Amino acid sequence: MTSNDDILRALGRVEGRLTGIEENVSLLRNEVNDEKENAHKSRSVIHRRLDEQMRQINLLDKVVEISSGVDATLREEVRTLKDTVNNNHEAVVPALAEWSRMKSIGYGISGLIAFAGLTTGAIVTYASDGAVAALRHWLKIN
Repeated sequence: MTSNDDILRALGRVEGRLTGIEENVSLLRNEVNDEKENAHKSRSVIHRRLDEQMRQINLLDKVVEISSGVDATLREEVRTLKDTVNNNHEAVVPALAEWSRMKSIGYGISGLIAFAGLTTGAIVTYASDGAVAALRHWLKIN
């Protein structure tokens, strides 16, 4: 049979092991708490990044909406201006044709005036020879 000393010794060993187990459990709890804190920090960083990305995507969506609205407005303005230019062109075509005809007539008239000037110059030149001879004869210059 076992004596009280043996029982007390066995209880001491059990108590020592329990103390060691408690210390290990305490260390594990501390490590788990540290990991939880690190995980929490990491998740908060990820959530902040996701929130920032969400804000940027929302801003880009707004920019795209505004740009598409501006693009549609500009297309409508260009279409309106194109119609206006076409209408104005149709209204101006007869006047441009008339102007072109007047320009052609003007070139013809300018040509006739130039020809008349040349003819007059030639006549004056021809007549000047006779006029010089008549003046010399009148002034009696040889």
